Amino acid sequence: MSVKDRHYDIIIIGTGAGGGTVAHELAPTGKKILLLERGEFLPREKDNWNPTEVYQKQRYYTDEEWCNKEGKTFKPQTCYWVGGNTKVYGAALLPLRERDFEEVQHKGGISPAWPLKFPDFAPYYTKAEKLFNVHGKRKEDPTEPPAEADYPYPPVSQEPFMQRIVDQLSQLGFYPFHLPVAIKLNEVDKTLSECIRCDTCDGFPCLVHAKGDAEVNCVRPAQTHSNLTLLTGAKVVRLHTSESGQEITAVETKIGEQKHLFSADLVVVSCGAINSSALLLRSANDSHANGLANSSDQVGRNFMKHLATAMVSLQDEPNESVHQKTIGLNDYYWGEPDFPYPMGMVQNTGNVKAGMMPADSPPLLAPYVKLTPENVLEVMAKHTTGWWLQTEDLPVPNNRVQWINGKLHLDYTPNNTEARDRLIYRWTSILKAVERSTKHVIPFGIYPRNYLPLSAVAHQCGTCRFGVDPQTSVLDINCRTHDVDNLYVVDGSFFPSHSGVNPTLTIIANAIRVAEHLKERMGVPDLAGLGEVISRK
Repeated sequence: MSVKDRHYDIIIIGTGAGGGTVAHELAPTGKKILLLERGEFLPREKDNWNPTEVYQKQRYYTDEEWCNKEGKTFKPQTCYWVGGNTKVYGAALLPLRERDFEEVQHKGGISPAWPLKFPDFAPYYTKAEKLFNVHGKRKEDPTEPPAEADYPYPPVSQEPFMQRIVDQLSQLGFYPFHLPVAIKLNEVDKTLSECIRCDTCDGFPCLVHAKGDAEVNCVRPAQTHSNLTLLTGAKVVRLHTSESGQEITAVETKIGEQKHLFSADLVVVSCGAINSSALLLRSANDSHANGLANSSDQVGRNFMKHLATAMVSLQDEPNESVHQKTIGLNDYYWGEPDFPYPMGMVQNTGNVKAGMMPADSPPLLAPYVKLTPENVLEVMAKHTTGWWLQTEDLPVPNNRVQWINGKLHLDYTPNNTEARDRLIYRWTSILKAVERSTKHVIPFGIYPRNYLPLSAVAHQCGTCRFGVDPQTSVLDINCRTHDVDNLYVVDGSFFPSHSGVNPTLTIIANAIRVAEHLKERMGVPDLAGLGEVISRK
């Protein structure tokens, strides 16, 4: 197939966790599929593992600029590559807790209930874990929801220094668990392991394609099917509707300097919560004056991104661990006795490298060592353990994406900050108790800020919430827009609330769920069921 083909059974816009998964699930159906990606394949180069290039120079993030609520421009930390943001994510894949699907009272307000509950997602979580090679161990985390099966792969082992932290936390009465991560690691037979267990994983592209990401695990396998066409460098600029406004008739796409119109029976938008809503808003027409599928005035609203803090504990003893992103802790997920409100999750970051640290880090060690600033950073990096704290932010209508005069505006004011600050305080005190030789526990934003800035949008959710009421939601429970019959949004946009865990596994699970619905709508037979019948015969 070529760009000359114009009509398809289904067009999927975006190749991240949502779009890539839908493409993977639909490719075996034989249906004519067009997969559009505005970026290219991320280059495999030595700089994939260069901390200065990746963190300080932000080599793999977009150069485009967005505007904040004051109208000032900033560069978002988001990726436009085949595989989307999963190319640089930390690969921690956890399901929402059962209670996350219910209405939850937070210190800062209400987290609304979902129209579907945990049992509706449970079988798809199991499929998602298998699809993305998740390594983990059941029944270590007391907040973990029930699972239909064990993790498909054993947990990533703790290296001695990290195991000591686990043991000390356990002795203090906490419940650290092996962080579920999507990597292609074989610790039984390293000759068969695609993952080499390196010290540049979290936040870095994987040079050896051993991270479970949407390009490697979904798009490349989908490309083996001749009925699927992938077009890279193809930015969708607008969706056109029929005169009635009830169906998408054309997907306007810019490839190079030329614009092309493609059509399909079904259209799936999966550009990430921010860009998906921006696409709908800039596709306004006479039938959808407030933006496409926006009769509820909810498109772009209720944007969420986690209240995240990067923290390092600085010890006298060097941390020799090669791969540090192995520990999770949810003891304060639902709060504590004198604070009965959710506080959030704690997990390791990847290894802290000297090239990741901000320029103002050397003074932190200056009173203790007399070295050049460059050497100070090297010493500091070898004596640190990285931690990532995330607290749920709540859906607020005025935290929103807007499209104004050809510019994407991201209006966001953090909320639920008391719970975040309490988690930081509590974890700092725990680290001091765990390692009495610790000279400092230093919270710092890698970029540098105390808290991750607006530009850090990796955990973006909301903006096109799903629900049963068209007046208060954009999507129905199958992620089809209430207003446009053949238009779906399948990424983090559909979240009514955020939860305190990483959203990616839920995005993948939901994409598998929606793909099953799309197969039914397209009249695809149950291939799995047919296979069972044939095997029985």
